[in-house]
Amino acid sequence: MLLAELQVWHTRPAVPTRRIALGRLDLPIDPAPGFGGLLLGSVVAGHIGGVDADLIPDLHRLIDQVARDERVVQPRLRHRFQIDRHGLSQSLHCLVGHGDDIGFEFDTHGTDLAQVLGAVYAVERLEQSRRATIAAILHKAMQWRGPLGPALIAHLVGAQSTTLAALADPRAWALEILGFPVGSAIPARKEVMANYRQKMMAVHPDHGGDRLSAGQAILDLNEARRILTSVRT
Repeated sequence: MLLAELQVWHTRPAVPTRRIALGRLDLPIDPAPGFGGLLLGSVVAGHIGGVDADLIPDLHRLIDQVARDERVVQPRLRHRFQIDRHGLSQSLHCLVGHGDDIGFEFDTHGTDLAQVLGAVYAVERLEQSRRATIAAILHKAMQWRGPLGPALIAHLVGAQSTTLAALADPRAWALEILGFPVGSAIPARKEVMANYRQKMMAVHPDHGGDRLSAGQAILDLNEARRILTSVRT
């Protein structure tokens, strides 16, 4: 199942003139950062290691400029951002769902810098009210030097649970994990903590819970509690 998509058009690595444009974009960002923000951050994280270290500070500045909707003088970072795609090659990056797991499908043909710039400039196509949140994701992604996978997702969104259900609708997922009726209003903190303690008692190995599944169950309960208690803070 396709969750988000980013198409970046760019000059081929051997071509002296460096240009970049955007193609197909499917970047859902509600609730923020959404699957769209997660894909943009993952594209940055997956390619930032191949970018010249001297360009990193300027990339951070560019992210902030785009988030604030400021005018960006071209060319920037040795590339000209344009609308015309004539004569350009393309790379396609997708975030996909497999059951309840999330995966990445990156078809990269240009330079690492071109992919990072494509993700940054894609923020211009998002709602202004969401850009600051997505920009924060990109800044975090630029610090990543590990593999693409659950650890990266957790790093980007600050969540312990990285399942498809948890990322698609965190509040609905949290309500279900803690045993509240689907579609109910956000319960009071006292109710959240009562259900949390009851569920934690049930899954903990010291009280008869399955030792093989207890670790993930405890993480999910902790994350569900965080989501529901942070709503009212």
